[in-house]
Amino acid sequence: MRKTFQVTIPLLLLMWVSPFPVHAQEKISVAVAANYIAAFQEIATDFEEKNGVKVEATFASTGSLYNQIKNGAPYDVFLAADEERPDLLQKEGWTDGTIIYARGKVILWSADQEFCKAATWRDALKNSRIKKIAIANPKTAPYGAASMVAVQKAGLEKSLQDKMVIAQTIAQSFQYASTQSVDAGFCALSAMSSPQGKEGCFYPVEEAPDIVQAACVAKNAKNKINAELFAAYLLCEDAAKIRKKYGYR
Repeated sequence: MRKTFQVTIPLLLLMWVSPFPVHAQEKISVAVAANYIAAFQEIATDFEEKNGVKVEATFASTGSLYNQIKNGAPYDVFLAADEERPDLLQKEGWTDGTIIYARGKVILWSADQEFCKAATWRDALKNSRIKKIAIANPKTAPYGAASMVAVQKAGLEKSLQDKMVIAQTIAQSFQYASTQSVDAGFCALSAMSSPQGKEGCFYPVEEAPDIVQAACVAKNAKNKINAELFAAYLLCEDAAKIRKKYGYR
């Protein structure tokens, strides 16, 4: 059973809204799932301005970051694109608890507006002109795993098998699609907030489960107070407004 922050975060929220900066000029190290890059950068900037604490981020797939942590990477905070890895880190003693900081959705995106003339994403992928489709690695990227669930539900796994181009992250899947290295790509809805994303077209992939994204603070974080302060900030109204702007709930 997940243990969540119940006492620490409310107390830190009171600290966050106070007019006095906490440990100014200090820094924290945050491991962030690649789907959350754009939203995180704005959230981190706002947090830094309000608290005087520098946020240093490393972006990669959730599975890759989890493996880095398991191998001793000294991150203070981990923002995953699933619940599974933070829960595992809690069971393994790396963290004392987890929080849900975002919920995302999968889309099928293409730089070619013609791609979206079909009635559904399933029909679009059945077009013989579609030769390559990007998908994040289902073994390490939760968005890739959710995309594969949708493909399987649609009965397209066998017909698309030879067309799949495996990206290391959901951000790389969008990169492949936006540079037209592939005809289309399974991406995060947040990709539509970028200038490139707005130039293309997309289908919601309703068959893909929502991506429930959890975060946790290292039990032995070098800067535990500011790490927990940042985790508290992820749940505040200002962060929620930024999150919503990028297509997350």
